[in-house]
Amino acid sequence: MRLITLEEHYRAPMAPLSGRRTPEHLLAGLEEMGAQRLADMDGAGIDMQVLSHTTPAAEQLEAQDAVPLATAINDYIAGAVAVHPARFAAFATLPTSAPQAAADELERAVVELGFKGALINGHTQGRFLDERAFWPIFERAQRLEVPIYLHPTEPPRVVREAYYGGLPDAAAQTLATTAWGWHVDTGLHALRLVLGGVLDEFPRLQLIVGHMGEALPFMLARASRNLRAAGLERPLEEYVAANFHFTTSGMFTHPPLLCLLSVVGAERVMFSVDYPYAANREGREFLLGAPISDSDREKLGHLNAERLLRL
Repeated sequence: MRLITLEEHYRAPMAPLSGRRTPEHLLAGLEEMGAQRLADMDGAGIDMQVLSHTTPAAEQLEAQDAVPLATAINDYIAGAVAVHPARFAAFATLPTSAPQAAADELERAVVELGFKGALINGHTQGRFLDERAFWPIFERAQRLEVPIYLHPTEPPRVVREAYYGGLPDAAAQTLATTAWGWHVDTGLHALRLVLGGVLDEFPRLQLIVGHMGEALPFMLARASRNLRAAGLERPLEEYVAANFHFTTSGMFTHPPLLCLLSVVGAERVMFSVDYPYAANREGREFLLGAPISDSDREKLGHLNAERLLRL
């Protein structure tokens, strides 16, 4: 069975480093775009990775710095894809602090570089993408018929201090990010796109959310019922069915997968690993061992990604 993974990360040499220390083996995995990455893929039977820049990318920079950096990052990864076009594809990095320039860079990346969409790492200096200032990005994505992958990033400082202050440093950092915080933050961000009118304005826009849906599938029915009571005109389930896709990235236990599949259906779920933060082999074993039908396994493994990204 062909396997395509959609949330697989790299780091371009011109990009800023995270303020926290990245373990050497992860940094090496992010920066290696040749023989070792391909060997890791081959060892787990991964046929193609759709590459996206790890956080931080350009989202937290001022416009004058973000615009040239995003261009340089996209040119860099386009070079890596060109060397191995059968094994790699890419999502664009966007300078979201300059929304019109971000829309133009998305078009350049798709039309000239052959990218499959864009991945945005969360908020932009504390601002969420439902603000109308960011809507040129969504208009261009809809026009180009490419998806936007909404990926987590570290929470704004005020959120970190309010929710994670007073804990031991290592525990606070992990709780604020990979253990809890940035997942529910991303789920909230997705809900803001609905409530802020983005998907009513751009009804053909397609969004991808990772990590088994960032808690949305588990909460969808309750959130939908209560938001309808508060005045939301359409059920959340309608937006999910029309505008959202989900990946399994970095989560390798079956109960969340079965929840996701029962809520949204196999046509809107795609396999991902979250490389190099998670291991290709563990991801493959998870998918092949999942208690699902072979036809659904094919959809998750490659068919849905091929259709959405025109691979």
